[in-house]
Amino acid sequence: MAREQGTSSIRGWAESNLDLLATILLAMAAVATAWSSYQSARWSGVQTIDFSRANAARIESARASGLANRQTQVDVLTFTQWVNAYARGNQRLTDFYFDRFRDEFRPAAEAWIATRPLRDPNAPATPFAMPEYRLAANDEAERLVDEAERFAASARASNQRSDNYVLAVVLFAAALFFAGICTKMPAARGRIAILGLGYVMFLGTFVWVLTFPVTVSV
Repeated sequence: MAREQGTSSIRGWAESNLDLLATILLAMAAVATAWSSYQSARWSGVQTIDFSRANAARIESARASGLANRQTQVDVLTFTQWVNAYARGNQRLTDFYFDRFRDEFRPAAEAWIATRPLRDPNAPATPFAMPEYRLAANDEAERLVDEAERFAASARASNQRSDNYVLAVVLFAAALFFAGICTKMPAARGRIAILGLGYVMFLGTFVWVLTFPVTVSV
């Protein structure tokens, strides 16, 4: 009996304050919808910037890779000429080409010569197989590729965050709809049920949105 009286009391209070409760839900859902729309736009901006940075890094990586390829071609050409001069026994020409080895190639060439490739069959076939042969342009190209991937991953994450906020906008809009339609229901019990559904949807979405990252500048 006491439980029934308590339930009736709560129902009676809800019925008498239905318009107030609907107005509160409308206000909260409207603010939450505006905030979610703002955050969606912000994260969309972050996504655009990150994708632009990723594309710029890829372009710079391609340039660095092209430079590394040209430098390798120069190294191969001078090394080939040096080998030909050495094979002909032309010491003057051999020294001429050796002096013109690029600074990045010379350590690898010297290390390769130290392996005595003419005597040791296990020696590397060329200086280009030596660990000393490293191109700064090639390292820069790889670094830029990694940087581009980081920016792309960040852009994808920002896109997902923007999509999550868009979904939150839809759910908050649904709560707005329930708050608005409940006042048009003829039966008090139906009005309370619809309004309760609106509150459940709003609160569930609100708690979910609290787990989202926030950005206020792009």
